[in-house]
Amino acid sequence: MDPEAETNGTAVTEFILLGLVETEKLQSPVFVLFLFAYLLTVGGNLSILAAILVEPKLHTPMYFFLGNLSVLDIGCITVTVPSMLGRLLSHKRAVPYGACLTQLFFFHQLAGVDCFLLTAMAYDRFLAICRPLTYSVRMSHSVQWILVAVSWACALTNALIHTIALTTLNFCGPNEVNHFYCDLPQLFQLSCSSTQLNELLLFGLGFLMTGAPVVLIITSYIHVTAAVLRIRSVEGRKKAFFTCGSHLTVVCLFYGTGIFNYMRLGTEEASDKDKGVGIFNTVINPMLNPLIYSLRNPDVQGALWQVLVGRRLLN
Repeated sequence: MDPEAETNGTAVTEFILLGLVETEKLQSPVFVLFLFAYLLTVGGNLSILAAILVEPKLHTPMYFFLGNLSVLDIGCITVTVPSMLGRLLSHKRAVPYGACLTQLFFFHQLAGVDCFLLTAMAYDRFLAICRPLTYSVRMSHSVQWILVAVSWACALTNALIHTIALTTLNFCGPNEVNHFYCDLPQLFQLSCSSTQLNELLLFGLGFLMTGAPVVLIITSYIHVTAAVLRIRSVEGRKKAFFTCGSHLTVVCLFYGTGIFNYMRLGTEEASDKDKGVGIFNTVINPMLNPLIYSLRNPDVQGALWQVLVGRRLLN
Protein backbone atom coordinates (compact mmCIF):
# COMPACT_ATOMS: atom_id res chain seq x y z
CA MET A 1 0.00 0.00 0.00
CA ASP A 2 1.26 3.44 -0.90
CA PRO A 3 1.95 5.27 2.41
CA GLU A 4 0.53 8.50 1.01
CA ALA A 5 -2.67 6.75 -0.08
CA GLU A 6 -2.97 5.08 3.31
CA THR A 7 -2.48 8.40 5.10
CA ASN A 8 -5.09 10.15 3.00
CA GLY A 9 -7.48 7.23 3.37
CA THR A 10 -8.22 7.24 -0.37
CA ALA A 11 -7.54 3.57 -1.21
CA VAL A 12 -10.03 2.40 -3.82
CA THR A 13 -12.29 -0.48 -2.74
CA GLU A 14 -14.55 -0.42 -5.79
CA PHE A 15 -14.53 0.72 -9.39
CA ILE A 16 -17.25 2.59 -11.29
CA LEU A 17 -17.79 1.06 -14.74
CA LEU A 18 -19.18 3.82 -16.97
CA GLY A 19 -20.54 1.26 -19.44
CA LEU A 20 -21.31 1.73 -23.11
CA VAL A 21 -23.75 4.64 -22.81
CA GLU A 22 -24.45 7.19 -20.10
CA THR A 23 -27.74 8.53 -21.52
CA GLU A 24 -30.69 6.87 -19.77
CA LYS A 25 -32.79 6.84 -22.95
CA LEU A 26 -30.18 4.65 -24.67
CA GLN A 27 -29.77 2.19 -21.81
CA SER A 28 -32.99 0.27 -22.54
CA PRO A 29 -32.18 -0.34 -26.24
CA VAL A 30 -28.64 -1.36 -25.29
CA PHE A 31 -30.00 -3.77 -22.68
CA VAL A 32 -32.37 -5.41 -25.19
CA LEU A 33 -29.68 -5.58 -27.89
CA PHE A 34 -27.06 -7.20 -25.67
CA LEU A 35 -29.55 -9.55 -24.05
CA PHE A 36 -30.55 -10.74 -27.52
CA ALA A 37 -26.87 -11.10 -28.51
CA TYR A 38 -26.15 -13.08 -25.34
CA LEU A 39 -29.08 -15.47 -25.84
CA LEU A 40 -28.20 -15.88 -29.53
CA THR A 41 -24.55 -16.61 -28.74
CA VAL A 42 -25.27 -19.11 -25.98
CA GLY A 43 -28.01 -20.76 -28.04
CA GLY A 44 -25.85 -20.94 -31.16
CA ASN A 45 -22.86 -22.43 -29.39
CA LEU A 46 -24.99 -24.90 -27.44
CA SER A 47 -26.55 -25.97 -30.75
CA ILE A 48 -23.08 -26.58 -32.21
CA LEU A 49 -22.18 -28.68 -29.15
CA ALA A 50 -25.41 -30.68 -29.45
CA ALA A 51 -24.82 -31.23 -33.17
CA ILE A 52 -21.31 -32.53 -32.52
CA LEU A 53 -22.60 -34.92 -29.87
CA VAL A 54 -25.48 -36.42 -31.88
CA GLU A 55 -23.83 -36.69 -35.32
CA PRO A 56 -21.23 -39.52 -35.64
CA LYS A 57 -19.75 -37.80 -38.73
CA LEU A 58 -18.67 -34.95 -36.47
CA HIS A 59 -16.77 -37.17 -34.04
CA THR A 60 -13.45 -36.05 -35.48
CA PRO A 61 -10.54 -34.04 -34.01
CA MET A 62 -11.56 -30.87 -35.89
CA TYR A 63 -15.02 -30.89 -34.34
CA PHE A 64 -13.63 -31.92 -30.96
CA PHE A 65 -11.66 -28.66 -30.97
CA LEU A 66 -14.66 -26.77 -32.34
CA GLY A 67 -16.78 -28.07 -29.45
CA ASN A 68 -14.18 -26.79 -27.00
CA LEU A 69 -14.17 -23.45 -28.83
CA SER A 70 -17.94 -23.24 -28.38
CA VAL A 71 -17.54 -23.79 -24.62
CA LEU A 72 -14.97 -20.98 -24.51
CA ASP A 73 -17.26 -18.65 -26.48
CA ILE A 74 -20.07 -19.25 -24.00
CA GLY A 75 -17.66 -18.61 -21.14
CA CYS A 76 -16.20 -15.40 -22.60
CA ILE A 77 -19.57 -13.75 -23.15
CA THR A 78 -20.91 -15.01 -19.79
CA VAL A 79 -18.00 -13.46 -17.89
CA THR A 80 -18.77 -9.97 -19.19
CA VAL A 81 -22.29 -9.45 -20.59
CA PRO A 82 -24.61 -10.68 -17.75
CA SER A 83 -22.90 -8.43 -15.21
CA MET A 84 -23.22 -5.50 -17.62
CA LEU A 85 -26.92 -6.28 -18.11
CA GLY A 86 -27.35 -6.43 -14.32
CA ARG A 87 -25.82 -2.97 -13.92
CA LEU A 88 -28.10 -1.57 -16.64
CA LEU A 89 -31.10 -3.09 -14.89
CA SER A 90 -30.18 -1.92 -11.38
CA HIS A 91 -28.62 1.41 -12.47
CA LYS A 92 -25.69 0.62 -10.15
CA ARG A 93 -22.30 0.93 -11.79
CA ALA A 94 -20.08 0.18 -8.81
CA VAL A 95 -18.05 -3.06 -8.90
CA PRO A 96 -16.07 -4.25 -5.84
CA TYR A 97 -12.30 -4.45 -6.27
CA GLY A 98 -12.29 -8.23 -5.78
CA ALA A 99 -15.12 -8.79 -8.27
CA CYS A 100 -13.28 -6.68 -10.84
CA LEU A 101 -10.12 -8.78 -10.48
CA THR A 102 -12.14 -12.00 -10.64
CA GLN A 103 -13.77 -10.93 -13.91
CA LEU A 104 -10.40 -9.95 -15.34
CA PHE A 105 -8.85 -13.30 -14.35
CA PHE A 106 -11.57 -15.45 -15.93
CA PHE A 107 -11.68 -13.34 -19.09
CA HIS A 108 -7.93 -13.69 -19.64
CA GLN A 109 -8.08 -17.38 -18.73
CA LEU A 110 -10.74 -18.12 -21.37
CA ALA A 111 -9.26 -15.82 -24.02
CA GLY A 112 -5.85 -17.41 -23.44
CA VAL A 113 -7.22 -20.90 -24.04
CA ASP A 114 -8.75 -19.54 -27.25
CA CYS A 115 -5.27 -18.49 -28.46
CA PHE A 116 -3.81 -21.97 -28.10
CA LEU A 117 -6.94 -23.82 -29.20
CA LEU A 118 -6.98 -21.95 -32.53
CA THR A 119 -3.34 -23.00 -32.95
CA ALA A 120 -4.24 -26.62 -32.24
CA MET A 121 -6.97 -26.40 -34.89
CA ALA A 122 -4.43 -25.11 -37.43
CA TYR A 123 -2.11 -27.99 -36.53
CA ASP A 124 -5.01 -30.40 -37.02
CA ARG A 125 -5.67 -29.01 -40.54
CA PHE A 126 -1.94 -29.27 -41.33
CA LEU A 127 -1.85 -32.95 -40.35
CA ALA A 128 -5.13 -33.78 -42.13
CA ILE A 129 -4.05 -32.23 -45.44
CA CYS A 130 -0.25 -32.53 -45.43
CA ARG A 131 0.22 -35.76 -43.42
CA PRO A 132 -2.95 -37.80 -44.09
CA LEU A 133 -1.27 -41.21 -43.79
CA THR A 134 -0.14 -40.57 -40.19
CA TYR A 135 -3.06 -38.32 -39.21
CA SER A 136 -4.91 -40.86 -37.04
CA VAL A 137 -1.74 -41.58 -35.04
CA ARG A 138 -0.52 -37.98 -34.66
CA MET A 139 -4.00 -36.69 -33.78
CA SER A 140 -5.23 -39.51 -31.54
CA HIS A 141 -7.70 -38.99 -28.69
CA SER A 142 -4.86 -38.73 -26.18
CA VAL A 143 -3.08 -36.09 -28.28
CA GLN A 144 -6.30 -34.07 -28.56
CA TRP A 145 -6.79 -34.06 -24.78
CA ILE A 146 -3.12 -33.22 -24.20
CA LEU A 147 -3.38 -30.20 -26.54
CA VAL A 148 -6.50 -28.97 -24.72
CA ALA A 149 -4.94 -29.54 -21.28
CA VAL A 150 -1.74 -27.68 -22.25
CA SER A 151 -3.87 -24.82 -23.61
CA TRP A 152 -5.71 -24.50 -20.29
CA ALA A 153 -2.47 -24.73 -18.27
CA CYS A 154 -0.67 -22.04 -20.29
CA ALA A 155 -3.69 -19.73 -20.18
CA LEU A 156 -4.06 -20.27 -16.42
CA THR A 157 -0.43 -19.28 -15.89
CA ASN A 158 -0.87 -16.13 -18.00
CA ALA A 159 -4.10 -15.09 -16.23
CA LEU A 160 -2.60 -15.70 -12.77
CA ILE A 161 0.53 -13.65 -13.54
CA HIS A 162 -1.49 -10.65 -14.74
CA THR A 163 -3.95 -10.84 -11.84
CA ILE A 164 -1.26 -11.17 -9.18
CA ALA A 165 0.79 -8.37 -10.77
CA LEU A 166 -2.30 -6.14 -10.75
CA THR A 167 -2.72 -6.63 -6.99
CA THR A 168 0.69 -4.97 -6.48
CA LEU A 169 -0.61 -1.68 -7.92
CA ASN A 170 -2.05 1.06 -5.74
CA PHE A 171 -5.41 2.58 -6.65
CA CYS A 172 -6.09 5.78 -4.73
CA GLY A 173 -8.53 7.53 -7.06
CA PRO A 174 -10.07 8.31 -9.46
CA ASN A 175 -11.93 5.01 -9.79
CA GLU A 176 -14.03 5.50 -12.94
CA VAL A 177 -13.36 2.90 -15.66
CA ASN A 178 -14.44 4.06 -19.12
CA HIS A 179 -15.47 0.56 -20.18
CA PHE A 180 -18.21 -2.03 -19.64
CA TYR A 181 -15.97 -4.68 -18.05
CA CYS A 182 -12.71 -4.76 -16.09
CA ASP A 183 -9.60 -5.11 -18.23
CA LEU A 184 -5.89 -4.41 -17.88
CA PRO A 185 -5.33 -1.30 -20.08
CA GLN A 186 -8.17 0.63 -18.44
CA LEU A 187 -7.11 -0.32 -14.89
CA PHE A 188 -3.48 0.61 -15.58
CA GLN A 189 -4.63 4.16 -16.32
CA LEU A 190 -6.19 4.45 -12.84
CA SER A 191 -3.15 3.30 -10.89
CA CYS A 192 -1.34 5.87 -8.75
CA SER A 193 1.81 3.73 -8.76
CA SER A 194 4.12 2.76 -11.62
CA THR A 195 2.66 0.28 -14.12
CA GLN A 196 5.92 -0.20 -16.01
CA LEU A 197 6.39 -3.80 -14.87
CA ASN A 198 2.75 -4.63 -15.59
CA GLU A 199 3.00 -3.19 -19.09
CA LEU A 200 6.22 -5.13 -19.74
CA LEU A 201 4.46 -8.29 -18.60
CA LEU A 202 1.52 -7.52 -20.88
CA PHE A 203 3.79 -7.01 -23.88
CA GLY A 204 6.06 -9.96 -23.07
CA LEU A 205 3.36 -12.49 -22.28
CA GLY A 206 1.20 -11.03 -25.05
CA PHE A 207 3.97 -11.83 -27.53
CA LEU A 208 4.12 -15.41 -26.25
CA MET A 209 0.33 -15.78 -26.17
CA THR A 210 -0.28 -14.26 -29.61
CA GLY A 211 3.03 -13.98 -31.47
CA ALA A 212 4.06 -17.63 -31.16
CA PRO A 213 0.57 -19.00 -32.05
CA VAL A 214 0.27 -16.63 -35.04
CA VAL A 215 3.68 -17.76 -36.37
CA LEU A 216 2.67 -21.42 -35.96
CA ILE A 217 -0.71 -20.82 -37.64
CA ILE A 218 0.87 -18.97 -40.58
CA THR A 219 3.52 -21.69 -40.97
CA SER A 220 0.84 -24.41 -40.91
CA TYR A 221 -1.22 -22.66 -43.57
CA ILE A 222 1.76 -22.06 -45.84
CA HIS A 223 2.23 -25.83 -45.94
CA VAL A 224 -1.53 -26.41 -46.25
CA THR A 225 -1.83 -23.96 -49.17
CA ALA A 226 1.07 -25.62 -51.00
CA ALA A 227 -0.50 -29.06 -50.45
CA VAL A 228 -3.99 -27.94 -51.55
CA LEU A 229 -2.66 -26.38 -54.76
CA ARG A 230 -1.21 -29.78 -55.66
CA ILE A 231 -4.66 -31.40 -55.47
CA ARG A 232 -5.86 -32.11 -59.03
CA SER A 233 -9.57 -32.24 -58.23
CA VAL A 234 -11.27 -28.83 -58.29
CA GLU A 235 -13.87 -30.06 -55.80
CA GLY A 236 -11.13 -31.35 -53.52
CA ARG A 237 -9.38 -27.97 -53.55
CA LYS A 238 -12.65 -26.14 -52.86
CA LYS A 239 -13.48 -28.40 -49.91
CA ALA A 240 -10.00 -28.03 -48.39
CA PHE A 241 -9.96 -24.24 -48.82
CA PHE A 242 -13.46 -23.93 -47.36
CA THR A 243 -12.55 -25.91 -44.24
CA CYS A 244 -9.43 -23.83 -43.73
CA GLY A 245 -11.19 -20.59 -44.67
CA SER A 246 -13.65 -20.88 -41.77
CA HIS A 247 -10.81 -21.29 -39.31
CA LEU A 248 -8.75 -18.46 -40.82
CA THR A 249 -11.74 -16.09 -40.59
CA VAL A 250 -12.08 -16.81 -36.86
CA VAL A 251 -8.30 -16.42 -36.38
CA CYS A 252 -8.24 -13.02 -38.11
CA LEU A 253 -11.18 -11.70 -36.08
CA PHE A 254 -9.82 -12.99 -32.76
CA TYR A 255 -6.17 -11.99 -33.10
CA GLY A 256 -6.88 -8.74 -34.96
CA THR A 257 -9.06 -7.30 -32.21
CA GLY A 258 -6.85 -8.74 -29.44
CA ILE A 259 -3.64 -7.22 -30.78
CA PHE A 260 -5.34 -3.85 -31.32
CA ASN A 261 -6.59 -3.84 -27.72
CA TYR A 262 -3.48 -4.92 -25.83
CA MET A 263 -0.54 -3.78 -27.95
CA ARG A 264 -1.28 -0.03 -27.92
CA LEU A 265 -0.89 1.11 -24.33
CA GLY A 266 0.12 4.61 -23.31
CA THR A 267 -3.02 6.72 -23.73
CA GLU A 268 -4.16 8.63 -20.71
CA GLU A 269 -7.85 7.92 -21.12
CA ALA A 270 -9.74 4.98 -22.56
CA SER A 271 -11.44 5.89 -25.82
CA ASP A 272 -14.66 4.72 -27.40
CA LYS A 273 -12.51 2.58 -29.72
CA ASP A 274 -11.63 0.42 -26.70
CA LYS A 275 -15.32 -0.21 -26.08
CA GLY A 276 -15.82 -1.13 -29.72
CA VAL A 277 -12.92 -3.59 -29.59
CA GLY A 278 -14.30 -4.93 -26.30
CA ILE A 279 -17.65 -5.60 -27.97
CA PHE A 280 -15.86 -7.52 -30.73
CA ASN A 281 -13.84 -9.56 -28.21
CA THR A 282 -16.67 -10.42 -25.85
CA VAL A 283 -19.84 -10.40 -27.97
CA ILE A 284 -19.43 -10.34 -31.75
CA ASN A 285 -16.65 -12.93 -32.09
CA PRO A 286 -18.39 -15.56 -29.89
CA MET A 287 -21.67 -14.86 -31.71
CA LEU A 288 -20.15 -15.19 -35.20
CA ASN A 289 -18.14 -18.37 -34.61
CA PRO A 290 -21.12 -20.79 -34.82
CA LEU A 291 -22.31 -19.04 -38.01
CA ILE A 292 -18.86 -19.12 -39.61
CA TYR A 293 -18.40 -22.84 -38.98
CA SER A 294 -21.92 -23.94 -39.86
CA LEU A 295 -23.09 -21.56 -42.59
CA ARG A 296 -21.85 -23.66 -45.53
CA ASN A 297 -21.01 -26.93 -43.79
CA PRO A 298 -23.55 -29.62 -44.82
CA ASP A 299 -22.51 -32.03 -42.05
CA VAL A 300 -23.06 -29.42 -39.33
CA GLN A 301 -26.29 -28.22 -40.94
CA GLY A 302 -27.62 -31.79 -41.10
CA ALA A 303 -26.72 -32.40 -37.47
CA LEU A 304 -28.33 -29.10 -36.40
CA TRP A 305 -31.48 -30.01 -38.31
CA GLN A 306 -31.52 -33.36 -36.53
CA VAL A 307 -31.16 -31.63 -33.16
CA LEU A 308 -33.88 -29.03 -33.83
CA VAL A 309 -36.36 -31.06 -35.87
CA GLY A 310 -35.39 -34.70 -36.18
CA ARG A 311 -35.87 -35.69 -32.53
CA ARG A 312 -39.29 -34.06 -32.50
CA LEU A 313 -40.34 -36.00 -35.61
CA LEU A 314 -39.13 -39.26 -34.11
CA ASN A 315 -41.40 -38.67 -31.13
